[in-house]
Amino acid sequence: MMKLFAPDKMRNVVLAGQAGCGKTTLADGMLYSAGMVNRFGKVADGTSHFDTEPEEIARKSSVFSTTGYAEWKGYRITVIDTPGFPDLLGSIPGPLAVVEGVVLVISAVDGLAGQTKRTWDMAKRNGLAGLVFVNRMDNDRAEFAAHLGTMKQRFGIPVVPLQIPMGASESFSGAIDVLSGKAMNADETGKEQQTEIPDEYTDEYEIAREALAEAAAEGDDELLEKYLDGQGLTDQEILSGLRSAIADGKVMPVLCGAAEKGIGTSGLLDSILKFFPAPCEFPPLVARKPNSDEELTVERSPEGPLTALAFKTVADPYVGRLTYFRVFSGTLKSDSEFHSSNRGQKERIGQLYLMQGKENSPVASVTAGEIAAVAKLEHTNTGHTMCGEGSSAVLPELVYPRPSVWLAVHPKTRADEDKMGISLRRLVEEDPSLQFYRDQGTGETLLAGLGDSHLSLAIERAKRKFGVEVDTTLPKVPYKETVRGKADAEGKHKKQTGGAGQFAVAVVEVSGLPRGSGFEFENNIVGAAISTKYVPSVEKGVRDRMVRGIIAGYPMTDFKVRLHDGKEHPVDSNDISFQMAGRLALEAAVPLAQPYLLEPIMDVDITVPEENIGDVIGDLNSRRGRVLGTEQVGETQVVRAQVPLAELYRYGADLRSMTRGEGSFAMEFAHYEEVPSHVAEPIIAQAKKDKEQN
Repeated sequence: MMKLFAPDKMRNVVLAGQAGCGKTTLADGMLYSAGMVNRFGKVADGTSHFDTEPEEIARKSSVFSTTGYAEWKGYRITVIDTPGFPDLLGSIPGPLAVVEGVVLVISAVDGLAGQTKRTWDMAKRNGLAGLVFVNRMDNDRAEFAAHLGTMKQRFGIPVVPLQIPMGASESFSGAIDVLSGKAMNADETGKEQQTEIPDEYTDEYEIAREALAEAAAEGDDELLEKYLDGQGLTDQEILSGLRSAIADGKVMPVLCGAAEKGIGTSGLLDSILKFFPAPCEFPPLVARKPNSDEELTVERSPEGPLTALAFKTVADPYVGRLTYFRVFSGTLKSDSEFHSSNRGQKERIGQLYLMQGKENSPVASVTAGEIAAVAKLEHTNTGHTMCGEGSSAVLPELVYPRPSVWLAVHPKTRADEDKMGISLRRLVEEDPSLQFYRDQGTGETLLAGLGDSHLSLAIERAKRKFGVEVDTTLPKVPYKETVRGKADAEGKHKKQTGGAGQFAVAVVEVSGLPRGSGFEFENNIVGAAISTKYVPSVEKGVRDRMVRGIIAGYPMTDFKVRLHDGKEHPVDSNDISFQMAGRLALEAAVPLAQPYLLEPIMDVDITVPEENIGDVIGDLNSRRGRVLGTEQVGETQVVRAQVPLAELYRYGADLRSMTRGEGSFAMEFAHYEEVPSHVAEPIIAQAKKDKEQN
């Protein structure tokens, strides 16, 4: 039977950091140190308790968020391990919405990476407490002190060590806990033990202790006054002051270790208990009423009505959907029901589970502060609010990064065609940072995501989980065609097959219209050149033909067709004949009316570190972009520009390369503009070549 924990005996944390920093090994070490597992899971040999999916085992790296828990000194610490690749940043918003603290894992070799800083920025917006764990201190290129200065500059707040390392690289043996004044190291089994501080570290310890006291004083006015008066602070006062300062985001504490050797994991578990808030210590949630902007508050209490958030969905072709959720208020029991506030639908549920990686433990109920899972929900998706009787709240939406890479997807076989749409939609349910839709401008089916790795992973999962295989190409740009001049032309359709024939002549004038006007058709027939009943037939023929374009196969827009003359036959003319005449007239007139291509121009907001702004602007110029301005936002610069869509399909990967993973961008459609002739010529030439080959 599972132990029960009151909300003040719970801690919920996310582990985040750049790929390769060792955060999953650290998560495995936390379970092992707490005695939750009998073996120390290893990413390298595929035995991790967190990296359990085939894609993760093959890559030896996390690609999904995974939940586990450690029972430590009378507390339950729920840990959500997250991927570290920039392409997989979409796995972060859900976990950050259901915890109170984030452990930023930093490699002692590489230091603070852009992905880690972006995650911290997201965590700050959620009001989370933060803590840094400098891992891989046993590496021969490990640094500690040098990274502290960089972190202080990048975080913009004081960075204070809770521990100081004993040795480095091969001589790294453990760390000194600055608050307790004890040294910690691990034995050959990975279990940590406490010892006295070696004499050679006494001076360094005293300096670190003073810095810790100063940081603690910043978190409490009374402590600050006492500290400035020259009075020493007790351990309890330092602990209390630090806890307040960390919760308020005024200071970033730092631990160190070597997770693969088990060094530092027990110190991390202790620090989470000491310095991170319990679920019940967080302020009430601000929610809204369904279908309304009216706000309401949700108290974080087991006694209140049920309010929970679904933050992750796993689609399984055999088991069905598994939904991970966090209870903020009230209690949810197995074999009961709730309603999804977002959809107003009731859900009947079966067994509830606590998840330890892919292993599950049945529980009778979960209460405020707990993170659990339930199978086979029909109406509740990721980001939906789960409410019980007496509650009708809708919690804030999860905000995901916008796509930065697009691919057109094509089914390999007819069988794949039948399953592709359903399968990719189920992947989007799992990962809302993916988008799957049909482009109305080109007719292609597009899969959009945060990077090449993100999309290749989605395609790999579609094959493994649902048996669907697809080919991919770069998306077509939804160009359009128009004319700037004016021209007259005749379309003549004549066909004789022995019996009744086909005959129609339509004479039209084609002319350009202002941008955004669309299409106009004007009947200017004078007299009885064409019967009134055939005028709609000509228009239908023109409209059918303009969809496929004349010069490059793209839809036409912003032009006018004026029908002003024609001929008909009393026997051979009919609706079909005049449709054909309209098509032929358009084909003849457009090349004479100075046709040209239009391309979509996007409004783009690019967020980058200040030191990268020159490179980014130079790159935009090379992409035919127009920089509209820049703006300082916090520690970053936002570049606002207009850029042709054709130059942006691969921009996400290039931007990350320019900014060491710290740059991001968002775009939306602005308007259409003429394609420069040197760009349009090869597009038109290729279209003609393709037409000839087909």
